[in-house]
Amino acid sequence: MKIESVPEQKTTIQVIERMVALLDALAKYPDPVSLKELSRVSGLHPSTAHRILNDMVVTRFVDRVEPGTYRLGMRLLELGNVVKSRLSVREAALDFMRALHKKTQQTINLSVRQGDEIVYIDRAFSERSGMQVVRAIGGRGPLHLTSTGKLFLSVDEPKAIRAYATRTGLAGHNKNSITDLSKLERELSLVKSRGYSRDNEELELGVRCMAAGIYDDSGKLIAGLSISAPADRLQEEWLEDLVLTARQISVTLGYMPVE
Repeated sequence: MKIESVPEQKTTIQVIERMVALLDALAKYPDPVSLKELSRVSGLHPSTAHRILNDMVVTRFVDRVEPGTYRLGMRLLELGNVVKSRLSVREAALDFMRALHKKTQQTINLSVRQGDEIVYIDRAFSERSGMQVVRAIGGRGPLHLTSTGKLFLSVDEPKAIRAYATRTGLAGHNKNSITDLSKLERELSLVKSRGYSRDNEELELGVRCMAAGIYDDSGKLIAGLSISAPADRLQEEWLEDLVLTARQISVTLGYMPVE
């Protein structure tokens, strides 16, 4: 004879839903909250809320500050840090990169800074998409000649930018390369004000790029997302999609945009 377990499953789910309701209620307040207020906000009877809160105090999901008042517990922070450490920018970005490639039919690059260069750590492209500019994973480029590199330079202090220019000599690859410090500083000022950057055939003749920054939960620039295309194929309407995609990846990593 088969024994049905649906009622027990329903009860378990109900308890979890009530726990989440209380956690959501606690998250609304910066200071410790009374049982009465938590009951009101969560819609739970005071006795039910009290029972569940007691269980969460034992497991450290909730702290009891003083009799009758509660706040979110340290275990949530511990678990959040575990999640953060396991979520890499590559994992967060890949699906978004594929979607952007599908829309543009051009190569989408993910790059990070290493010293005075950027390093391409991932890409989204298709061999069936026609003419594309495909960067090798692990390939490098100077900061001042690449769209993503300019993003990183734009958040540096003026002193650090001058030091970079001294170290590298602002070596150029072709007639379009920016090799003058004052010109580079003007370019970086534009990048900073716009929130995106460009490479107008500065690294390689016949290739143009545009890039937008990816930020972590502390607001730090950690990577750049870029579109590389033959110079005559790069379309300005892609810029809006690029900036939006970079923001979506940042939000996935915990970044909270300032509206």
